[in-house]
Amino acid sequence: MKKVLILGAGLVANPIVNYLLDKDFELTVATAPETIDRARIMIAGRPNGNAVEWTMNQKETLDNLVAANDLTVSLLPWAFHVEIAGYCIKHRKNMVTTSYVKPDMQALDKKAKEAGIIILNELGVDPGIDHMSAKRIIDHVHEKGGEVKKFYSFCGALPAPEAADNPFRYKFSWSPKGVLLASNNDGRYLCNGKEVYVPGKDIFKNPTPVEVPEIGKLHVYPNRNSLPYIDKYGIPEVKTIMRGTFRHPGWCETMDVVKKLDLITNDNYDMTGKTYADLLAMLVGADRDDDIKEKVAAYAGLPADAHPIKALEWLGLFEHKPMNRQQDTPFEVVSDLMIEKMILGTHERDMVVMQHMLLASYPDGKKEVIRSCMLDYGSKATDTAIARTVTLPAAVGVEMILKGEITEKGVRIPVSPAIYNPILDALEAMDIKMDECYGLPEKEMVS
Repeated sequence: MKKVLILGAGLVANPIVNYLLDKDFELTVATAPETIDRARIMIAGRPNGNAVEWTMNQKETLDNLVAANDLTVSLLPWAFHVEIAGYCIKHRKNMVTTSYVKPDMQALDKKAKEAGIIILNELGVDPGIDHMSAKRIIDHVHEKGGEVKKFYSFCGALPAPEAADNPFRYKFSWSPKGVLLASNNDGRYLCNGKEVYVPGKDIFKNPTPVEVPEIGKLHVYPNRNSLPYIDKYGIPEVKTIMRGTFRHPGWCETMDVVKKLDLITNDNYDMTGKTYADLLAMLVGADRDDDIKEKVAAYAGLPADAHPIKALEWLGLFEHKPMNRQQDTPFEVVSDLMIEKMILGTHERDMVVMQHMLLASYPDGKKEVIRSCMLDYGSKATDTAIARTVTLPAAVGVEMILKGEITEKGVRIPVSPAIYNPILDALEAMDIKMDECYGLPEKEMVS
């Protein structure tokens, strides 16, 4: 029986744990003391499952765990992946993550090849299903002799429309602090052959409205740097390429004000004895006796009844309520408030929405727009959509590696047909499916 080690038992872990246990792999879930009970609940007493307490500072334990298993899945924050990969290389054991490949991970490619292992990254939803479903369409166009002239890929993990009932129009179904950290990223993409750079402070300005089947209008803002995907997807001919993040209308305009107020920075301040209103007064240079709501609105260049101001008020940032902090950052204050008020309810649905739009051109002069959409719902009462779509691709990848069906070595992402076709087929059998429409007119393209 093949042995799999999963590091971390966070909010998305349940689907991969159940998948691998059901496939009769011997599974060890190693996780911190605060999540060990969650890991035990996932395993539910099955004889091929085991949960152990472990933290990253227990290096010898990690070394032994990696050595004792055939493959390691890291569901920990990306910052730990490279260190874990070092142990996998040392013991010649394969590894899977759902995170983006950072430069220091890519630098391990040669060592991984020499060890005869694959470190398969970006095997989640975004990144992951987005790569695989996009590359399948791109390869299809190229096989017909066509070229991809425009490429848009948008994805979002959101509350279902009926659950988007707060002023932010958002609820957290996965790492709340991770969502906010990603909000500080810059954006870079290609538009009609010209590179466009959007600094992090402006990332939420002027979101693009996009109509999504069954959902209606969502807003999109740039997702990190789209330019490397010209090479990763093999489309040197493309003139426009943009990867973006979906949000319900209301999020971007509110988060633009949050960023303008420096409310999600990691700058340290002495917050001893201060209230939430005191924090805002300090950030906008107001006196604590002023009408903080009016001062903040003026600082943001908005009327006091503007939607973003109402959202900040709903969050509690204008309250003269002690924060009970000492030396701390606005990021921690705001993210903790959001965690308190914006976690997806047990019986509420979340959803993952993905949409690709491509403009393809062929040698006979024909052009077509291709649209590929995925809409997946979940809930905390079962598995959330984000948990399903993040970890089930990884679970299938683990199974394929251990069965010898993936033969690539080194640091990889899932953009080859031998990897993406079987995984997409397996996901479709689990009702995670991209609906593809070919032959659409150019007017259907995102403007």
